[in-house]
Amino acid sequence: MLLLTALIWGTAFVAQRSGMEYVGPFTFNAIRCFIGGLVLLPVIFFTGAVRKRRGDFWPAKKELRALISGGVLCGAVLFVASSLQQVALVHNAAGKTGFITSLYIVFVPVLHLFIGKKVPLNVWVSVVTAVVGLYFLCITEELSISGWDLLVLLSALAFSVHILAIDHYSVRVDGVKMACIQYFVCAGLSLFPMLALEEVRPPALIPIWFELIYAGAFSCGIAFTLQIMAQKYTEPALASLLMSVEAVFALLAGLLLLGERLTRREWIGCLIMFTAILLSQMPKKRLIKK
Repeated sequence: MLLLTALIWGTAFVAQRSGMEYVGPFTFNAIRCFIGGLVLLPVIFFTGAVRKRRGDFWPAKKELRALISGGVLCGAVLFVASSLQQVALVHNAAGKTGFITSLYIVFVPVLHLFIGKKVPLNVWVSVVTAVVGLYFLCITEELSISGWDLLVLLSALAFSVHILAIDHYSVRVDGVKMACIQYFVCAGLSLFPMLALEEVRPPALIPIWFELIYAGAFSCGIAFTLQIMAQKYTEPALASLLMSVEAVFALLAGLLLLGERLTRREWIGCLIMFTAILLSQMPKKRLIKK
């Protein structure tokens, strides 16, 4: 299930990239997240019916407050992360964007420093390796980085915050319900820049109906639900490693479906960055900073 999740997320970069040929990034995100929220409603209804028979359909007030606050906070962070990523996809290749985005796996443990948690030595090694990979992938021989690569890098950092927020609230609330709320919040926030900055033309949505459904129903709705189900039976380190393969799927999908091409320098950068991702997920018993 986790590999299927990674496959859906990775190939969704193609849908997001091709969708930019017809609509603006905020329009795409608004519709995508709205569809994602709708897809989760039947799941909530089904699980709610089961809970109703057990007599625990309605959550306690404390859980309800956490559910609402968690959904709103995660939705706001998701709006920032997905907006930065989607704007960058207007100019960046899907495969390249997927690899840079996958740096959230490195950023998450680094952010643990700010909340007082120890960071294993292998994480620091992976951070240095990732910086080298980013140099080859994003920075030209003239020692300059494009603004679009920087947006994706900021997006990866925002996704790291989103993962930590999910981790904080998921033990307190129903994960599917919180996901549903966050998608509707993200869709609502996307409406403001969409109406202010973009020209909304409903006929433009017809050619990309598949991209919208795939990015919304599959990437947002189904993949997130699969992740929740699978992580109940999988160690966190193994789960995050399996999901990080989305970067590889994004690269392959961009090459096969969009005809994207990477330079030799960018291929080297992708290989080094994938090595950094693997290093960050090495068993902590082997490399722990004393």
